[in-house]
Amino acid sequence: MNDWQVIEFFGTLDVPEGIRAELLRGDIVMTRSPDLVHNCTVAEVQDGVPYSRWHRLQRQYVEMHRETSEPVPDIVVLERSACPDSGRLVPVEVVTMLVEVVSRASAHRDYVTKRSIYAGSGVPVYLIVDPAAAACLVLTEPYGSGECADYRCQRSWRYGETLHLPVLNIGINTREFRAVLDP
Repeated sequence: MNDWQVIEFFGTLDVPEGIRAELLRGDIVMTRSPDLVHNCTVAEVQDGVPYSRWHRLQRQYVEMHRETSEPVPDIVVLERSACPDSGRLVPVEVVTMLVEVVSRASAHRDYVTKRSIYAGSGVPVYLIVDPAAAACLVLTEPYGSGECADYRCQRSWRYGETLHLPVLNIGINTREFRAVLDP
């Protein structure tokens, strides 16, 4: 199959409820429903991004034009005025920040695969929240393409600190974030 056929096939894939399917560099990756720590962390991050200016969409497909990828980040943040009226995919050009909450099964995808996919697609801010490490990593200034793409700037915060997101001009209090005690 060529890239276009893979994307077409993926767009018609019928996935059972409770399963998340993502297309990452031509591979279909399926994961089960997340646990309570994951869901609570997603809610805390979402609550920290002001609704008045930003859409904070959970588990929304993002169209990556430079990749054979349709990831489903835990949160997609875009300005309210930039949101499309309808559709299955949000174009990456309107995305301001993507958020992934790391699990044991997703660590490599979140820290390596998605990092280069998001950077290569020009996502301005990529936030990785890691309950096992009780830390957050903010990546900004994307550059490059393909598997060599990355972010020039990275800054980390421990749980309990205020996470600063200058591109969004906000700070998120991480005191309520739950850590995984036994990863």
